[in-house]
This record gives sequence, C-alpha cells and structure tokens, in this order.
Amino acid sequence: MSEIQRTFTPIDGSLFLERELADDAHIEAVLTRAEAAQAGWRAAAIADRAAACTALVDWVVARKDTFGEELTRQIGRPIRYTPNEIAGGFQERARYMIAAAPESLADIEPAPKEGFRRFIRREPVGTVLVLAPWNYPWLTAVNAVIPALMAGNCVILKHSDQTPLVAERLTEAARAAGLPDGVFQHVHMTHDAVARVIQDPRIAAVVFTGSVAGGHAVTQAASTRFIRVATELGGKDPAYVRADADLAFAVENVMDGVLFNSGQSCCAVERIYVHQDVYQQFVDGAVALTHSYVLGNPLDSSVTLGPLVRTRAAEFVRGQIAEAVARGAQALIDPARFPDDRPNSPYLAPQILVNVDHAMRVMTEESFGPVVGIMPVRDDAEAVRLMNDSIYGLTASIWTRDADTAIALGGQIETGTVYMNRCDYLDPALVWTGVKDSGRGMSLSVLGYEHFTQPKSYHLRIAT
Repeated sequence: MSEIQRTFTPIDGSLFLERELADDAHIEAVLTRAEAAQAGWRAAAIADRAAACTALVDWVVARKDTFGEELTRQIGRPIRYTPNEIAGGFQERARYMIAAAPESLADIEPAPKEGFRRFIRREPVGTVLVLAPWNYPWLTAVNAVIPALMAGNCVILKHSDQTPLVAERLTEAARAAGLPDGVFQHVHMTHDAVARVIQDPRIAAVVFTGSVAGGHAVTQAASTRFIRVATELGGKDPAYVRADADLAFAVENVMDGVLFNSGQSCCAVERIYVHQDVYQQFVDGAVALTHSYVLGNPLDSSVTLGPLVRTRAAEFVRGQIAEAVARGAQALIDPARFPDDRPNSPYLAPQILVNVDHAMRVMTEESFGPVVGIMPVRDDAEAVRLMNDSIYGLTASIWTRDADTAIALGGQIETGTVYMNRCDYLDPALVWTGVKDSGRGMSLSVLGYEHFTQPKSYHLRIAT
C-alpha cells in the first residue's frame, strides 16, 4: 500500500489535501522520462527554450489570484499578499533569467591566437533535482527551475509536503506551455526516496533550499558522487541603523523585514542594532508600528499577520521569547493587543525584545517567526562585530544616508548580500548566495547559470 502525504492548513488545523507518495516504480518512470527527454531539449535553440519558459510564466501569472488563495490555505500567509508572490517576485525573477540566458550561455572566446580557434562552451549538466521549501514556494522554485530549463537541462521538482500544489501547478504550466514530455516533472516523495534519487547516476545536479539540517542530509546523500550540490539554508539576518539614518523610513522598512510572512523568511530581519543616539526613537517607532498589525484568519483581506505554518513553529518562537525574558529581556508588545494570539496554536502575536544580548537564543538561533531583539551600539565597529557574531551569513542591511560608509562596512560584514536602506528582497540581477551555515552555491544573475552548465573548452588548430 502506498504511503499518504497529508497537508494540514494552519488556518484552522484541518486536513487540506492528501497525496499519494511516489513508489519506486513511479520514481523510476520519472527518471527514465527525464533521461529520454534530455537529448532533444539540450539541442533546442535558446530562443525556443525562452518561448516555452515565457509561456509557462504567462500561464502561471494569469492565475495568480487562484494560486494565491491556494498558497494562503497551504501556509497561512495573508491573502492580501500571496498573489504578489506570483505576479511580483516569481514573474520578475523568471523573466530576468530568461532574458539573461543568451548572454549567460554564450561562448567565451579568448583573444585571437594565430593558427587556432579557441572558445569555451557551456553545456547543460543533465537532469537537475530541485528541492523547494514551503515558505516562498513559488520564488524559491523559480530561482532554479527557469535557469535550469533555459540552460537545456531537464528538471525534477520535489516540493515541501506543506505546498504540494505549487509543484503540481508548475507541472500543469509546463504542459500548457508545450514543454516536451519529461523535460519538467514533479514528484511527491519521502526523504529516503529523495536520498536515493540524489544517488541515482541520472541526476547531475541538486538544488536545495531549507534548513541547515536538511542541507547536511542532502550533502551527505550526494557525498558518494561528484555531482553539483547547491544549498540555500538558514539565516539570522541583522540590520544596523546608523545615527544618520532616516528613522521613519528605517522603522517602516526594517519592521516589514521582521514581520512580513510572520518572519518566516530565510532573509527576514531577525536582529537589529541601533546607534545609541537614535536607539530609543527607533524602538518607540518600531513598537508603534507593530501595534498597527492585524493578526487573524489569513483569508480576511484586512489581516496583515497570519498564523505560523504549524503550532510547533510557534511554540519554538514562544520558547525563545520566554527564555530571553527569563534572562532579563523586556518584551515590549502586550499579546493582549492581538486577541487571536492563542497558546498551543500557530497564531502568535509579534514581539519586540530589548535588554537582549548574544547569550540569548533569540539573538543567535534562527527564529523564523514574528520576533526581533533590538540592541544599542556605540559605533560602527561594535555593530560590525555583533553582526558577524553568527553562524549564518545570508544578508545584512545598513540604514544610513552615506553610501560610501555602507560599502566600506559591507566589506567587513560576513554575508552574501549587503543592503543599504532596504532588506528582505532579491534583485534577480544580483547573485543570491550565502556564507557560513547559510549555504553554498549561487542563484540568479548571470552567475546563476554556472550551477546548471558544464564548461567545455574547444582548442582547434587550423590547418594551413
């Protein structure tokens, strides 16, 4: 009997859908189809791949409201925001990577050398396994799916058991766009099955987005093979508000980086350092703004904070908050202002903590929830030291009017992306990467094609 995967909605804990997990025969058929489709797809012109991928994107974007509501029911993000994951970031990243393909995949030719023709050609690696998470399921999938397809690879997508509909909708989109059979497929499967697929010789590359533990598991599964493995893992991303920052602007945007999607983002702002001269003003503004958020049923268009994805995620954050308070932190938000906050449920009020330090888990351990600690700092040097005091290094934001200083500080911060006066956003023209336990590899930008291609050198002596 096949194993059943169940997805429960965080809105009310009810069963949302069930799916039969793939057995060995089904997985073998998927791998066989991908292998059979590879030769034809790699031979397709880039313009033809672009037309198919553009049609895929168009099909999805035209259904953004329907798919947005599905997403709300799967993960609990307020419905006022979910359609924009598709119409905004998904579309922006996909179209950018499609447009960047001709330049990114073009032959590289060194300076002419008499009697020779020399160039480097980028060839597709083969079949790519994409392992996508639940928190931004359309955005994280598109980071790999579109450039992998545009480079001439076949793709097998395995989505989180919380967001299986996203994988299914992408398969429908690929079919509607006319992609050849086997070029893009999805599979619902167990973690053990994923490990076996990674070890299959027909898989040439893996892209994983998720937890550090998950990244280790994927890396371990691939350790017996020389295949490409890219991981985008956790974050404990800092923001530093300098004394010269536009405070009102900084409060609004930093707190959006803290609370959007209830803080369930790898690049959410999870700790804030503020120059002591403007510390109290920033804290007061952050508290006032947080009081304006509305926690409740995410299907209500007035709600700005939905439940966390599951109760145990909310309980984890509650534990961090309780530990910090027991160690002397002060919680500035009264949960009574948010009547839908309920213990032993995924509905969790936002929280701001002061009198915090790095001996508290809330300042060092990824929270993935609507909580942030704020610390005053004396100067730039102290801010940089605290920002670097982390096992993670995905993004860091600096809030200042001085771009030269931001660049200088950015050179000292151990991170994959340095922002000035913005946060929690991926520009598809810039490479998305992390350092330390935030993972290895890269996506987006012209560099994002490197994981999906193998360079081959052509060294031709011309007969005279």
